[in-house]
Amino acid sequence: MSKPLDGIKIIDFTHVQAGPACTQLLAWYGADVIKVERPGAGDVTRSQLRDIPEADALYFTMLNSNKRSLTLDTKTAEGKEVLERLIRESDVLVENFGPGALDRMGFTWPRINELNPGLIVASVKGFSDGHHYEDLKVYENVAQCAGGAASTTGFWDGPPTVSAAALGDSNTGMHLAIGILTALMHRTKTGKGQKVAVSMQDSVLNLCRVKLRDQQRLDRVGYLEEYPQYPHGTFSDVVPRGGNAGGGGQPGWVLKCKGWETDPNAYIYFTIQGHAWAPICKALGRPEWIDDPAYNTAQARQDKIFDIFAFIEEWLSNKTKFEAVDILRKFDIPCAPVLSMKEIANDPSLRASGTVVEVDHKQRGKYLTVGSPIKFSNLSVEVTGSPLLGEHTDEVLGGLGYSKDQIAAMHEARVV
Repeated sequence: MSKPLDGIKIIDFTHVQAGPACTQLLAWYGADVIKVERPGAGDVTRSQLRDIPEADALYFTMLNSNKRSLTLDTKTAEGKEVLERLIRESDVLVENFGPGALDRMGFTWPRINELNPGLIVASVKGFSDGHHYEDLKVYENVAQCAGGAASTTGFWDGPPTVSAAALGDSNTGMHLAIGILTALMHRTKTGKGQKVAVSMQDSVLNLCRVKLRDQQRLDRVGYLEEYPQYPHGTFSDVVPRGGNAGGGGQPGWVLKCKGWETDPNAYIYFTIQGHAWAPICKALGRPEWIDDPAYNTAQARQDKIFDIFAFIEEWLSNKTKFEAVDILRKFDIPCAPVLSMKEIANDPSLRASGTVVEVDHKQRGKYLTVGSPIKFSNLSVEVTGSPLLGEHTDEVLGGLGYSKDQIAAMHEARVV
């Protein structure tokens, strides 16, 4: 069955996580993604945090499935010629080089536009062009700090905390994928390519908009009523860290379940929404709270919220997290077990939906990776193993019109 992005050819000049996450997503949906790598070395993540000696690391395999690998020395004249041919025949070039790297290679935007006026050049940056920090090198946790996430994450009596979720890297890759697809749609209307850029700082901030909302509310009224610090604590002039409080105005907290003394993940997240208050009271065996003026509004409950959570923890003390959620979901109460990565890896529902998939690799054998987080009614997304370094070099060069003798000569000269 044809896929939506069949016929779209992408030159993937990205490495590590943000760019590869973007191009992998597009490869899943049918794009021909040609990962261009340095001969003999390749993407640095091929060798980072290896668990099998001499085999590509999981860091690489889980971000580069469904791609083809071309090794190419773009510093040589022959390598530049290969890249020119690729540019002429491609739809998108994705890069996360340092500022000016493409220009120094001789591929300025005017030159690229001359070679292929329809090409889209998509870039991952640390900070937007013109930003006073645009020369800074940015990694995941740097982006989380610069984008406002770290200052608002953690507990009020502790330091800023970064998230395990890749808010700076993979999140930026998802934003860039949206930008690329938008530019492709624009090209169908105009015939013209364009530059698309997404900064890691901007992508993190886009996920922190409720905290920017809270800063403006704090500036106006001096407190944030849904935060644990209200009404007994004090507020400074910046949005504080709120622990495990819900950011949408519904009080929530991580609560202990049976076995928490030995299992670090024996917890559930429990949310108290206004419309769910009556079902919560029924589930907990406290129906008298439903109409009690001391409890029946969010405002009335706020100064007692931790007493309520303590009562719920007592109710949870003889229930595992899974038993608790099975009871609470019958009352339509927003909650979830805190799942470990081991539990997620073995979750039958995630396996059945294709969210977690097992794929084959020529070196590693079978390994687990994430599948498409987007589900379609008329598209089955197949995830294949990542390519070995240079695995498709001859195939790609042959497709560009090079003869077997020319390809052999390039191998001999270590151009590829």
